[in-house]
Amino acid sequence: MPLAQRFRRALLLCLLCSAAGFVFAAASANAQTPRLQGQSAAAAAMGNAFVAQADDPSALHYNPAGMTQLHGFQTLFGTTLIGGTTQFTSPTGAQVTGDRNGSVAWPPPGHVYLVANLKDLGLSALGNFTAGIGMNNPFGSLTRYPNDGPFRTAITFTTLPLLDIKPTIAYKLNDQLSFGLGADIYTFSGLFGEGHLEQKSIWPGGLGIPAGSLMEINGSDTTAGFNVSLLYTPFRNSDGKPLVNIGMVYRSQATFHLTGNFLANGASVAGATATFVLPQVFSGGIGIWPVRTSEREWKLEFDVDYTGWKSNRNLDVHLTNGALLPFPQNWQSTYTVMIGTEYRWLRLASMPDWDIALRAGYMNQQAQIPDRTFNPGVPSANTHIPSVGIGLACHENGSFLGLVRCGELGIGPLKPKLFAIDLAYQAGLYEVRTIAGNQNPTVNGRYDSMVHVGSLSLRFNY
Repeated sequence: MPLAQRFRRALLLCLLCSAAGFVFAAASANAQTPRLQGQSAAAAAMGNAFVAQADDPSALHYNPAGMTQLHGFQTLFGTTLIGGTTQFTSPTGAQVTGDRNGSVAWPPPGHVYLVANLKDLGLSALGNFTAGIGMNNPFGSLTRYPNDGPFRTAITFTTLPLLDIKPTIAYKLNDQLSFGLGADIYTFSGLFGEGHLEQKSIWPGGLGIPAGSLMEINGSDTTAGFNVSLLYTPFRNSDGKPLVNIGMVYRSQATFHLTGNFLANGASVAGATATFVLPQVFSGGIGIWPVRTSEREWKLEFDVDYTGWKSNRNLDVHLTNGALLPFPQNWQSTYTVMIGTEYRWLRLASMPDWDIALRAGYMNQQAQIPDRTFNPGVPSANTHIPSVGIGLACHENGSFLGLVRCGELGIGPLKPKLFAIDLAYQAGLYEVRTIAGNQNPTVNGRYDSMVHVGSLSLRFNY
Protein backbone atom coordinates (compact mmCIF):
# COMPACT_ATOMS: atom_id res chain seq x y z
CA MET A 1 0.00 0.00 0.00
CA PRO A 2 1.45 3.44 -0.90
CA LEU A 3 2.70 5.52 2.03
CA ALA A 4 0.26 8.34 1.32
CA GLN A 5 -2.70 5.96 1.39
CA ARG A 6 -1.47 4.40 4.64
CA PHE A 7 -1.14 7.83 6.17
CA ARG A 8 -4.64 8.88 5.09
CA ARG A 9 -6.08 5.70 6.56
CA ALA A 10 -4.23 6.20 9.84
CA LEU A 11 -5.30 9.84 10.04
CA LEU A 12 -8.94 8.97 9.36
CA LEU A 13 -8.79 6.26 12.01
CA CYS A 14 -7.34 8.73 14.51
CA LEU A 15 -10.21 11.14 13.90
CA LEU A 16 -12.88 8.46 14.15
CA CYS A 17 -11.45 6.90 17.30
CA SER A 18 -10.86 10.29 18.89
CA ALA A 19 -14.52 11.14 18.36
CA ALA A 20 -15.56 7.81 19.87
CA GLY A 21 -13.13 8.28 22.73
CA PHE A 22 -14.53 11.69 23.61
CA VAL A 23 -17.95 10.11 24.07
CA PHE A 24 -16.45 8.07 26.90
CA ALA A 25 -13.76 10.42 28.19
CA ALA A 26 -16.23 13.32 28.39
CA ALA A 27 -17.31 11.83 31.68
CA SER A 28 -16.31 13.39 34.97
CA ALA A 29 -13.76 11.53 37.05
CA ASN A 30 -15.85 9.85 39.71
CA ALA A 31 -14.52 7.63 42.46
CA GLN A 32 -14.09 7.40 46.17
CA THR A 33 -10.33 7.77 46.15
CA PRO A 34 -8.55 10.73 44.51
CA ARG A 35 -6.37 8.56 42.24
CA LEU A 36 -8.16 6.29 39.77
CA GLN A 37 -5.91 3.28 39.24
CA GLY A 38 -8.05 1.39 36.72
CA GLN A 39 -7.53 2.87 33.24
CA SER A 40 -8.42 -0.21 31.16
CA ALA A 41 -10.54 -3.26 31.88
CA ALA A 42 -7.74 -5.76 31.24
CA ALA A 43 -5.39 -4.06 33.70
CA ALA A 44 -8.16 -3.48 36.26
CA ALA A 45 -8.95 -7.22 36.24
CA MET A 46 -5.31 -7.91 37.16
CA GLY A 47 -5.36 -5.53 40.12
CA ASN A 48 -3.79 -2.88 37.83
CA ALA A 49 -0.53 -4.87 37.89
CA PHE A 50 0.29 -3.91 34.30
CA VAL A 51 3.43 -1.74 34.40
CA ALA A 52 5.62 -4.65 33.29
CA GLN A 53 3.21 -6.34 30.87
CA ALA A 54 2.09 -3.13 29.07
CA ASP A 55 1.25 -4.96 25.84
CA ASP A 56 -1.99 -3.31 24.70
CA PRO A 57 -2.75 0.37 23.90
CA SER A 58 -3.34 1.16 27.59
CA ALA A 59 0.46 0.90 27.90
CA LEU A 60 0.27 4.59 26.99
CA HIS A 61 -0.97 5.13 30.54
CA TYR A 62 0.54 2.27 32.55
CA ASN A 63 4.02 2.24 30.97
CA PRO A 64 4.51 4.18 27.72
CA ALA A 65 7.79 2.36 26.99
CA GLY A 66 5.67 -0.75 26.48
CA MET A 67 4.11 0.80 23.37
CA THR A 68 7.14 -0.47 21.43
CA GLN A 69 5.66 -3.98 21.84
CA LEU A 70 2.65 -3.05 19.68
CA HIS A 71 2.40 -3.43 15.92
CA GLY A 72 0.41 -1.56 13.31
CA PHE A 73 -2.21 0.89 14.51
CA GLN A 74 -4.12 -0.04 17.68
CA THR A 75 -6.94 1.64 19.58
CA LEU A 76 -8.55 0.98 22.94
CA PHE A 77 -11.43 2.82 24.54
CA GLY A 78 -13.84 2.13 27.36
CA THR A 79 -15.55 3.26 30.50
CA THR A 80 -16.01 2.39 34.17
CA LEU A 81 -19.18 2.20 36.27
CA ILE A 82 -18.65 3.03 39.94
CA GLY A 83 -21.14 2.59 42.76
CA GLY A 84 -21.12 2.17 46.49
CA THR A 85 -21.78 3.97 49.74
CA THR A 86 -20.15 5.39 52.86
CA GLN A 87 -22.03 4.90 56.11
CA PHE A 88 -21.20 7.44 58.85
CA THR A 89 -22.03 6.95 62.53
CA SER A 90 -21.33 9.80 64.94
CA PRO A 91 -20.21 9.26 68.57
CA THR A 92 -23.82 9.99 69.62
CA GLY A 93 -25.25 7.42 67.20
CA ALA A 94 -26.44 9.78 64.46
CA GLN A 95 -26.11 8.21 61.02
CA VAL A 96 -25.95 9.36 57.43
CA THR A 97 -25.15 7.63 54.14
CA GLY A 98 -23.14 9.12 51.32
CA ASP A 99 -23.13 7.86 47.75
CA ARG A 100 -21.61 8.57 44.34
CA ASN A 101 -24.36 11.11 43.55
CA GLY A 102 -26.66 8.15 42.90
CA SER A 103 -26.45 4.37 42.86
CA VAL A 104 -23.87 4.64 40.04
CA ALA A 105 -21.68 7.69 39.38
CA TRP A 106 -22.84 9.40 36.22
CA PRO A 107 -21.45 10.28 33.80
CA PRO A 108 -18.76 7.61 34.29
CA PRO A 109 -15.00 8.09 33.87
CA GLY A 110 -13.57 6.92 30.55
CA HIS A 111 -10.35 6.12 28.73
CA VAL A 112 -9.19 6.15 25.11
CA TYR A 113 -5.76 5.32 23.64
CA LEU A 114 -4.48 5.51 20.05
CA VAL A 115 -1.06 3.98 19.37
CA ALA A 116 0.85 3.66 16.06
CA ASN A 117 4.08 1.81 15.27
CA LEU A 118 5.65 4.28 12.86
CA LYS A 119 7.59 1.63 10.94
CA ASP A 120 4.38 -0.28 10.27
CA LEU A 121 2.87 2.92 8.88
CA GLY A 122 5.69 3.05 6.35
CA LEU A 123 7.85 5.63 8.14
CA SER A 124 10.97 3.48 8.03
CA ALA A 125 13.24 6.36 9.05
CA LEU A 126 11.37 6.39 12.39
CA GLY A 127 11.19 2.62 12.64
CA ASN A 128 12.25 2.43 16.29
CA PHE A 129 9.61 4.93 17.41
CA THR A 130 6.01 4.37 18.46
CA ALA A 131 3.67 7.32 18.97
CA GLY A 132 0.31 7.68 20.62
CA ILE A 133 -2.21 9.92 22.28
CA GLY A 134 -4.55 9.09 25.12
CA MET A 135 -7.24 10.62 27.28
CA ASN A 136 -8.41 9.45 30.68
CA ASN A 137 -9.52 10.55 34.14
CA PRO A 138 -6.53 9.75 36.40
CA PHE A 139 -7.72 11.60 39.52
CA GLY A 140 -11.24 12.26 40.71
CA SER A 141 -13.92 12.25 43.35
CA LEU A 142 -17.69 12.43 43.48
CA THR A 143 -19.45 12.13 46.82
CA ARG A 144 -22.87 13.34 47.97
CA TYR A 145 -24.38 13.54 51.45
CA PRO A 146 -27.79 14.86 52.57
CA ASN A 147 -27.99 18.60 53.22
CA ASP A 148 -29.26 17.91 56.75
CA GLY A 149 -26.49 15.45 57.67
CA PRO A 150 -24.50 15.70 60.92
CA PHE A 151 -21.37 17.15 59.22
CA ARG A 152 -23.22 19.40 56.76
CA THR A 153 -21.02 22.37 57.73
CA ALA A 154 -18.00 20.41 56.48
CA ILE A 155 -19.37 18.99 53.21
CA THR A 156 -22.51 17.89 51.39
CA PHE A 157 -21.09 17.41 47.89
CA THR A 158 -17.70 17.28 46.18
CA THR A 159 -16.54 16.55 42.65
CA LEU A 160 -13.24 16.64 40.77
CA PRO A 161 -13.88 16.23 37.00
CA LEU A 162 -10.30 16.15 35.77
CA LEU A 163 -9.19 15.14 32.26
CA ASP A 164 -5.64 14.13 31.28
CA ILE A 165 -4.61 14.44 27.62
CA LYS A 166 -1.48 12.37 26.98
CA PRO A 167 0.63 12.86 23.80
CA THR A 168 3.38 10.23 24.06
CA ILE A 169 6.31 8.69 22.19
CA ALA A 170 8.38 5.56 22.84
CA TYR A 171 11.75 4.46 21.48
CA LYS A 172 13.08 0.91 21.22
CA LEU A 173 16.82 1.01 21.80
CA ASN A 174 17.27 -2.74 21.30
CA ASP A 175 15.47 -6.01 22.01
CA GLN A 176 16.07 -5.58 25.73
CA LEU A 177 15.41 -1.90 26.43
CA SER A 178 12.74 0.65 25.48
CA PHE A 179 12.04 4.16 26.75
CA GLY A 180 8.91 6.31 26.85
CA LEU A 181 8.33 10.05 27.19
CA GLY A 182 5.00 11.83 27.41
CA ALA A 183 3.15 14.93 28.49
CA ASP A 184 0.19 15.02 30.86
CA ILE A 185 -2.07 17.96 30.05
CA TYR A 186 -4.56 18.25 32.90
CA THR A 187 -7.65 20.36 32.43
CA PHE A 188 -11.09 21.08 33.88
CA SER A 189 -12.77 21.53 30.52
CA GLY A 190 -16.32 22.92 30.40
CA LEU A 191 -17.07 20.08 27.98
CA PHE A 192 -16.85 17.60 30.85
CA GLY A 193 -19.41 17.84 33.63
CA GLU A 194 -19.44 21.18 35.44
CA GLY A 195 -15.91 21.82 34.27
CA HIS A 196 -14.46 22.68 37.66
CA LEU A 197 -13.50 21.36 41.07
CA GLU A 198 -16.49 21.90 43.33
CA GLN A 199 -17.35 21.54 46.99
CA LYS A 200 -20.65 22.34 48.72
CA SER A 201 -21.59 22.66 52.37
CA ILE A 202 -24.09 24.35 54.69
CA TRP A 203 -22.79 27.67 56.06
CA PRO A 204 -22.46 27.81 59.88
CA GLY A 205 -22.65 31.65 59.91
CA GLY A 206 -20.24 34.56 59.55
CA LEU A 207 -18.93 37.00 56.90
CA GLY A 208 -22.42 38.50 56.73
CA ILE A 209 -23.84 35.29 55.21
CA PRO A 210 -26.92 33.85 56.98
CA ALA A 211 -26.38 30.54 58.74
CA GLY A 212 -27.97 27.65 56.84
CA SER A 213 -27.08 29.01 53.40
CA LEU A 214 -25.98 26.48 50.78
CA MET A 215 -22.38 27.36 50.01
CA GLU A 216 -20.36 26.39 46.95
CA ILE A 217 -16.67 26.87 46.23
CA ASN A 218 -15.44 26.07 42.73
CA GLY A 219 -12.37 26.59 40.57
CA SER A 220 -10.66 25.42 37.40
CA ASP A 221 -7.38 25.69 35.53
CA THR A 222 -5.22 23.89 32.97
CA THR A 223 -1.70 22.71 33.75
CA ALA A 224 0.82 20.16 32.56
CA GLY A 225 3.26 17.57 33.81
CA PHE A 226 5.37 14.88 32.19
CA ASN A 227 6.13 11.18 32.47
CA VAL A 228 9.22 9.10 31.66
CA SER A 229 9.37 5.31 31.56
CA LEU A 230 11.41 2.26 30.65
CA LEU A 231 10.80 -1.38 29.89
CA TYR A 232 13.60 -3.94 30.28
CA THR A 233 13.24 -7.46 28.86
CA PRO A 234 16.15 -9.70 29.93
CA PHE A 235 14.65 -12.99 28.69
CA ARG A 236 12.54 -13.97 25.69
CA ASN A 237 11.25 -17.30 24.35
CA SER A 238 12.11 -18.78 20.94
CA ASP A 239 9.32 -16.74 19.34
CA GLY A 240 10.80 -13.50 20.66
CA LYS A 241 8.05 -12.92 23.24
CA PRO A 242 9.06 -11.67 26.71
CA LEU A 243 9.42 -14.18 29.53
CA VAL A 244 10.48 -11.52 32.05
CA ASN A 245 9.70 -7.79 31.89
CA ILE A 246 10.73 -5.06 34.30
CA GLY A 247 8.95 -1.72 34.03
CA MET A 248 9.47 1.65 35.70
CA VAL A 249 7.50 4.90 35.36
CA TYR A 250 7.86 8.37 36.84
CA ARG A 251 4.96 10.86 36.67
CA SER A 252 5.77 14.42 37.64
CA GLN A 253 3.98 16.72 40.02
CA ALA A 254 1.60 19.28 38.48
CA THR A 255 0.21 22.46 40.06
CA PHE A 256 -3.16 24.08 39.40
CA HIS A 257 -3.77 27.75 40.14
CA LEU A 258 -7.52 27.47 40.46
CA THR A 259 -9.79 30.42 39.75
CA GLY A 260 -13.51 30.34 40.44
CA ASN A 261 -16.30 31.62 42.68
CA PHE A 262 -17.60 31.54 46.23
CA LEU A 263 -21.39 31.23 46.08
CA ALA A 264 -24.18 31.46 48.68
CA ASN A 265 -27.53 30.00 47.62
CA GLY A 266 -26.40 30.27 44.02
CA ALA A 267 -25.43 33.96 44.20
CA SER A 268 -21.80 35.05 43.91
CA VAL A 269 -20.29 36.38 47.13
CA ALA A 270 -16.75 36.84 45.78
CA GLY A 271 -14.22 35.49 43.34
CA ALA A 272 -12.05 32.69 44.68
CA THR A 273 -8.51 31.41 44.04
CA ALA A 274 -6.60 28.42 45.40
CA THR A 275 -3.59 26.25 44.64
CA PHE A 276 -4.08 22.52 44.12
CA VAL A 277 -1.11 20.18 43.64
CA LEU A 278 -1.27 16.78 41.96
CA PRO A 279 1.37 14.42 43.36
CA GLN A 280 4.38 12.87 41.72
CA VAL A 281 4.07 9.11 41.27
CA PHE A 282 6.76 6.43 41.03
CA SER A 283 5.70 3.02 39.67
CA GLY A 284 7.68 -0.17 39.28
CA GLY A 285 6.81 -3.74 38.42
CA ILE A 286 8.10 -7.13 37.34
CA GLY A 287 6.17 -9.53 35.15
CA ILE A 288 7.02 -13.22 34.68
CA TRP A 289 5.53 -15.70 32.21
CA PRO A 290 6.00 -19.25 33.63
CA VAL A 291 4.17 -20.49 30.51
CA ARG A 292 4.39 -18.82 27.12
CA THR A 293 3.83 -21.02 24.09
CA SER A 294 1.90 -20.73 20.84
CA GLU A 295 -1.08 -22.29 22.62
CA ARG A 296 -1.08 -20.88 26.16
CA GLU A 297 0.30 -17.98 28.18
CA TRP A 298 0.39 -17.52 31.95
CA LYS A 299 1.61 -14.27 33.47
CA LEU A 300 2.28 -13.24 37.06
CA GLU A 301 3.05 -9.61 37.95
CA PHE A 302 3.92 -7.63 41.06
CA ASP A 303 3.83 -3.80 41.05
CA VAL A 304 4.31 -1.03 43.60
CA ASP A 305 3.22 2.61 43.34
CA TYR A 306 4.50 5.46 45.50
CA THR A 307 2.21 8.51 45.39
CA GLY A 308 3.64 11.73 46.85
CA TRP A 309 0.46 13.08 48.42
CA LYS A 310 2.55 15.06 50.91
CA SER A 311 2.62 17.80 48.26
CA ASN A 312 -1.06 18.46 49.08
CA ARG A 313 -0.45 20.67 52.11
CA ASN A 314 -3.45 23.00 51.90
CA LEU A 315 -6.28 24.12 49.68
CA ASP A 316 -6.75 27.55 51.25
CA VAL A 317 -9.25 29.71 49.36
CA HIS A 318 -8.45 33.41 48.90
CA LEU A 319 -11.52 35.55 48.21
CA THR A 320 -11.45 38.77 46.20
CA ASN A 321 -13.10 40.58 49.15
CA GLY A 322 -9.92 39.94 51.16
CA ALA A 323 -11.21 37.04 53.27
CA LEU A 324 -9.34 33.75 53.63
CA LEU A 325 -11.05 30.36 53.99
CA PRO A 326 -8.44 27.95 55.38
CA PHE A 327 -8.53 24.34 54.17
CA PRO A 328 -5.41 22.62 55.57
CA GLN A 329 -4.75 19.19 54.03
CA ASN A 330 -1.36 17.85 55.16
CA TRP A 331 -1.89 14.58 53.33
CA GLN A 332 0.57 11.72 53.66
CA SER A 333 2.44 9.97 50.86
CA THR A 334 1.29 6.41 50.31
CA TYR A 335 2.17 3.08 48.72
CA THR A 336 -0.11 0.87 46.64
CA VAL A 337 0.76 -2.80 46.14
CA MET A 338 -0.68 -4.63 43.12
CA ILE A 339 -0.58 -8.33 42.27
CA GLY A 340 -2.10 -9.73 39.10
CA THR A 341 -2.26 -12.80 36.92
CA GLU A 342 -3.56 -13.69 33.47
CA TYR A 343 -4.06 -17.10 31.84
CA ARG A 344 -4.65 -16.96 28.10
CA TRP A 345 -5.70 -19.67 25.63
CA LEU A 346 -4.60 -18.86 22.07
CA ARG A 347 -6.63 -20.06 19.09
CA LEU A 348 -8.35 -22.97 20.77
CA ALA A 349 -9.02 -26.03 18.59
CA SER A 350 -12.76 -25.51 19.06
CA MET A 351 -12.41 -21.74 18.46
CA PRO A 352 -9.40 -21.34 16.16
CA ASP A 353 -9.93 -17.60 15.58
CA TRP A 354 -10.39 -16.63 19.22
CA ASP A 355 -8.16 -15.98 22.23
CA ILE A 356 -9.63 -16.22 25.73
CA ALA A 357 -8.04 -14.71 28.84
CA LEU A 358 -9.01 -15.17 32.48
CA ARG A 359 -7.63 -12.58 34.88
CA ALA A 360 -7.51 -11.94 38.62
CA GLY A 361 -5.70 -9.58 40.94
CA TYR A 362 -5.46 -7.83 44.27
CA MET A 363 -4.59 -4.25 45.18
CA ASN A 364 -3.89 -2.72 48.59
CA GLN A 365 -4.04 1.06 49.02
CA GLN A 366 -2.93 3.03 52.06
CA ALA A 367 -4.93 5.90 53.54
CA GLN A 368 -3.46 9.28 52.64
CA ILE A 369 -5.51 11.69 54.81
CA PRO A 370 -4.78 12.15 58.55
CA ASP A 371 -7.57 12.34 61.13
CA ARG A 372 -7.03 16.06 61.70
CA THR A 373 -7.86 17.09 58.12
CA PHE A 374 -10.07 14.14 57.11
CA ASN A 375 -12.83 15.14 54.68
CA PRO A 376 -15.87 12.85 54.28
CA GLY A 377 -15.89 13.76 50.59
CA VAL A 378 -12.80 11.57 50.24
CA PRO A 379 -13.35 8.87 52.91
CA SER A 380 -9.75 7.72 52.86
CA ALA A 381 -8.96 4.39 54.54
CA ASN A 382 -6.70 1.42 54.03
CA THR A 383 -8.38 -0.49 51.21
CA HIS A 384 -8.34 -4.07 49.91
CA ILE A 385 -9.42 -4.45 46.28
CA PRO A 386 -9.78 -7.95 44.79
CA SER A 387 -10.58 -8.14 41.09
CA VAL A 388 -11.54 -10.59 38.36
CA GLY A 389 -12.10 -10.32 34.64
CA ILE A 390 -12.23 -11.93 31.24
CA GLY A 391 -10.90 -11.01 27.82
CA LEU A 392 -12.23 -12.23 24.47
CA ALA A 393 -10.16 -11.50 21.36
CA CYS A 394 -11.49 -12.31 17.90
CA HIS A 395 -9.11 -12.44 14.92
CA GLU A 396 -10.24 -11.08 11.56
CA ASN A 397 -11.53 -14.42 10.21
CA GLY A 398 -13.48 -15.21 13.37
CA SER A 399 -17.22 -14.76 13.75
CA PHE A 400 -18.69 -12.30 16.26
CA LEU A 401 -21.88 -13.67 17.85
CA GLY A 402 -22.22 -15.89 14.80
CA LEU A 403 -23.45 -12.90 12.82
CA VAL A 404 -20.50 -11.09 11.30
CA ARG A 405 -16.78 -11.67 10.72
CA CYS A 406 -14.65 -9.80 13.24
CA GLY A 407 -12.63 -8.35 10.37
CA GLU A 408 -15.81 -6.61 9.16
CA LEU A 409 -16.41 -4.71 12.40
CA GLY A 410 -14.50 -1.65 11.22
CA ILE A 411 -15.82 1.64 9.89
CA GLY A 412 -15.96 1.92 6.11
CA PRO A 413 -12.69 0.68 4.58
CA LEU A 414 -11.04 0.40 8.02
CA LYS A 415 -11.13 -3.30 8.91
CA PRO A 416 -9.49 -4.63 12.09
CA LYS A 417 -7.16 -7.59 12.21
CA LEU A 418 -8.31 -8.18 15.76
CA PHE A 419 -11.28 -7.07 17.88
CA ALA A 420 -11.25 -7.61 21.65
CA ILE A 421 -13.65 -7.09 24.53
CA ASP A 422 -12.33 -6.89 28.10
CA LEU A 423 -14.52 -6.93 31.21
CA ALA A 424 -13.49 -6.48 34.85
CA TYR A 425 -15.03 -6.24 38.31
CA GLN A 426 -13.35 -4.77 41.38
CA ALA A 427 -14.64 -4.68 44.96
CA GLY A 428 -13.28 -1.85 47.10
CA LEU A 429 -13.28 -3.19 50.67
CA TYR A 430 -12.44 -0.26 52.95
CA GLU A 431 -11.24 -0.93 56.45
CA VAL A 432 -13.48 0.69 59.05
CA ARG A 433 -12.05 4.05 59.98
CA THR A 434 -12.82 6.01 63.15
CA ILE A 435 -11.94 9.70 63.04
CA ALA A 436 -11.10 11.60 66.23
CA GLY A 437 -9.63 15.07 66.76
CA ASN A 438 -10.76 16.52 63.42
CA GLN A 439 -10.58 20.30 62.97
CA ASN A 440 -14.37 20.15 62.47
CA PRO A 441 -15.72 18.07 65.40
CA THR A 442 -18.88 17.14 63.46
CA VAL A 443 -16.70 14.96 61.20
CA ASN A 444 -15.56 12.76 64.11
CA GLY A 445 -17.05 9.29 64.00
CA ARG A 446 -17.01 5.93 62.24
CA TYR A 447 -16.89 5.48 58.45
CA ASP A 448 -17.83 2.21 56.73
CA SER A 449 -17.27 2.29 52.96
CA MET A 450 -17.77 -0.16 50.12
CA VAL A 451 -17.30 0.47 46.40
CA HIS A 452 -18.17 -1.66 43.37
CA VAL A 453 -16.39 -1.01 40.07
CA GLY A 454 -17.21 -2.53 36.68
CA SER A 455 -15.02 -1.79 33.62
CA LEU A 456 -15.45 -2.35 29.90
CA SER A 457 -12.82 -1.80 27.20
CA LEU A 458 -12.96 -2.38 23.44
CA ARG A 459 -9.77 -2.87 21.41
CA PHE A 460 -9.18 -2.76 17.68
CA ASN A 461 -5.86 -3.75 16.05
CA TYR A 462 -5.30 -2.64 12.44
